[in-house]
Amino acid sequence: MRTVRLPGSFFQILIRILLVILLIGTVLLAILVVTFLVVNKTSGSLVSSGEKRTYLLYVPDSYDPQKPVPLVISIHGFAEWPAHQAQISRWNELAEQEGFIVVYPSGTRFPKRWRTMGSSSSCDPMIDVHFIEDLIDQLESEYSIDPTRIYANGLSNGGGMSVLLACELSDRIAAIGSVAGAYSYPSELCHPQRPVPLIAFHGTADPIVPYLGGPSRSFDVPFPVVPQWMKAWAARNHCTQGFEGAQTVEISSVSYTHCDQNAEVVFYTITGGGHSWPGGEPLPTWIVGETSLSINATDLMWNFFVLHPMP
Repeated sequence: MRTVRLPGSFFQILIRILLVILLIGTVLLAILVVTFLVVNKTSGSLVSSGEKRTYLLYVPDSYDPQKPVPLVISIHGFAEWPAHQAQISRWNELAEQEGFIVVYPSGTRFPKRWRTMGSSSSCDPMIDVHFIEDLIDQLESEYSIDPTRIYANGLSNGGGMSVLLACELSDRIAAIGSVAGAYSYPSELCHPQRPVPLIAFHGTADPIVPYLGGPSRSFDVPFPVVPQWMKAWAARNHCTQGFEGAQTVEISSVSYTHCDQNAEVVFYTITGGGHSWPGGEPLPTWIVGETSLSINATDLMWNFFVLHPMP
C-alpha cells in the first residue's frame, strides 16, 4: 500500500492558521475583559436596603478637605453604566475646572436601570432613593461636602431618577437637571418638602421619550407631552412668570421665574434633537437620533446649579 506524504509546507500553513486563530481568540478575549472592566468600573460600594450598590467617583486635584465643595450626582440611563455616563456628559472635565466632586451611581439588574416606576417589591422606587441618600451620607463622611450644594442630574431613565429624587429627597437635593427624562414618578405621588429648581433638555425628534408624549417605539407607556410636563413643574414651584429666551433655528428655551424660594424652571427644546446629551459625546444615531452640539447641557446645568443652592 502506497503511503501519501504531505509536504512540509502543508504543516507550516496549518500551524500558521492555528496561530492566527489563537491570536484572534486572544484579542477577542482581551476586548471582552477590557469591556467588562470599563462597564463595571467602580470607585466604591455600600450596602443599601440589603443590596450591594456601587458607584464611580471623581475628586478634582484641587480638593481641599478644609473647604466644603459641591457634590454633583450624575445618573446613567437605561442599559447604561456609570463610566459611560461620565464619558457622555463630561462632568469630570468641568469638575476639575470648577473644583466640585462628581459621583456616578450604578443602577441594578440587567440591563442596569433605575426603579422610577412601579409599586411591586422588586420595583419599589424608594429602594433607589434610599441608595442615593445612603450614598450622600457615605460621601459626606469621607469628604468635605457642602450640604447646601448637592445636585442631581441624569439622562433618560437617569433624568427620571433625578426627578424622583426631587420628589423624595428635596431636603438633600438643592436642584436637578434632566436630559430626555420628562417622566417617572406619577405627579400625584410627588410631594417634595420644598420646591426644587429644575433645568431640562429635550429633543423634538426623540425616538424613545417622545416630545409630544404617548408611547414610543421602545416603550409602550404613556409619556407626557414634554412642554406640558415642564409647565406642570413650574406650577408646582408656584412660578408666576414665564418668558422665552434667545432662539435659533435649532435651540429654543423658556424660563419660569418668580417662583417660591427662587425655585426657577428652565426648559431647552432642541429641534430635531434625539435621545442624547446636548454637547456631549454623540450616541449611535440609528438608536437615539441626532446629538446637538449647538449647546452644552453640562455647562448650562452647572451655571444653573450655581445659582440655586439649598435655600
